[in-house]
Amino acid sequence: MILARNLKRPIIQFTRLPSNNLQFPPSISSNSTLQPPPCSQIDKITKLINDHPFPDKPLHPFLLHHIPPPLLSPSLIENILGRLFSGHANGLKALEFFKFSLQFHPSPNAFEKTLHILARMREFEKAWELMQEIHQKHPSLITHKSLNIFLSKYAKFKSFEDTLQVFHKMEKLFFAGRGFGVDEYNVLLRVFCVQRQMKTARAVFRKMHSRFSPNTQTLNILLLGFKESGNITAVELFYHEMVRRGFKPNVVTYNIRIDAYCKKGCFSDGLRILEEMEKVKILPTLETITTLIHGACIARNPIRARRLFDEMPHRNLKADIGAYNALLGSFVRSRDLKSGFELMDEMEEQGIEYDNVTYHTMFMGLKNLAGVEGVWNLYGRMVEKSFVPKMHTVVMLMKFLCENGRYDLGLDLWDYMVEKGCCPHGHALDLLVTALCCKGKLGEAYECFKQVVERGRHPCEEGFRVLEGFLVRAGKTDKLAKLDQMMKTLQTVMPPSKGHALGLPTVITVS
Repeated sequence: MILARNLKRPIIQFTRLPSNNLQFPPSISSNSTLQPPPCSQIDKITKLINDHPFPDKPLHPFLLHHIPPPLLSPSLIENILGRLFSGHANGLKALEFFKFSLQFHPSPNAFEKTLHILARMREFEKAWELMQEIHQKHPSLITHKSLNIFLSKYAKFKSFEDTLQVFHKMEKLFFAGRGFGVDEYNVLLRVFCVQRQMKTARAVFRKMHSRFSPNTQTLNILLLGFKESGNITAVELFYHEMVRRGFKPNVVTYNIRIDAYCKKGCFSDGLRILEEMEKVKILPTLETITTLIHGACIARNPIRARRLFDEMPHRNLKADIGAYNALLGSFVRSRDLKSGFELMDEMEEQGIEYDNVTYHTMFMGLKNLAGVEGVWNLYGRMVEKSFVPKMHTVVMLMKFLCENGRYDLGLDLWDYMVEKGCCPHGHALDLLVTALCCKGKLGEAYECFKQVVERGRHPCEEGFRVLEGFLVRAGKTDKLAKLDQMMKTLQTVMPPSKGHALGLPTVITVS
């Protein structure tokens, strides 16, 4: 439900699609001669799933009624699951949609996204049940990536021993007869290295290296772990130890070392390693140069960043979105927004679509240098392109708008995300609810809060307590009681994690 209100519109006007064009029809026709563009299909189906009342009604029959199978394709299914993940939708709804789509187009990508959603929710039992089901019906969907997704979250929240136990259980249940060797071992090792758990990674290496003979990738993963820990000395000591033992470094090895120096602001050392790798006839890749451009950004050297970017064609490399974003970050960091916008124009000319990093980088520069007006103009361009930002960008924008007293623009952002089938992050809700309550817009704050619960998401404790206090003081305990009942109903099927609102112990009455 889009909030009904008469708010002061922003000073900066931009074209918005009429709201009636964004509403979902009773069903999606797959026989229309003019098919809607893919982004329109993604928006509508995602909104249909996100708006469906949870847990009051089952989702599967609703999907059968509203989404004709001919409309679905592997790409559409994957994009919808990706939107549900990035939009922080109820994970159990995403699971239902995946199971619905599984009968038409099973794909590893769709399975991996669903597994990621469940693992992020710490729904490890449901994730494990899903893996067992997939193993029985579509065993080819279980890949190294799905193994990595599950183990990464499991290792983050469980013990080392529990993680090893699950790893061995996966080997017996899911990889029997398929081969289980150093590649799978590398997945486990990488899980701990990426999370900077180097003591644990070393324990895994010592415990299992006799069974799984390490290869070049194994040693690069360990080197990556030292890099992620931010210890350049450890990176170089391990690298030279590897070489001394006969290891032959490859381009990945050099890229890790360059990144380690660049992230510490040692840009000149990164260039030194570039020269070192070229002397041994290892050609730099697109990732190598992008890393160095980012290093020049950190070192606040936009001139060298541009030079590295311009030299890419001479190295037979073609700039991608990552390289453009690295250069854009260099301009923004040096407070050169004019060059930043010129680079965005260049991206459009080259047919390179902006991604979330592009928008987030420019928003960060604009909020510091151009204020609300500059941010809102870029927001208008983003909306015209129907782009859906990731939640950390939404939270950043919401915080900026609310701190600048523009709760009306915060509501516009909220509505836009809801229209796109997203359930904005709890931090964004806390910021908006607090701003609305402080401005006397209690009705709008209540509606935003209720939208989150209706979509099957637990709101955060902080925002709930703010709204609770204002509702009690306003004598609107009937609304508070309704929210309490909705949250308690939600808890019966999806217990909240730490930090989420638990509802009221009793219904408050005011004498």
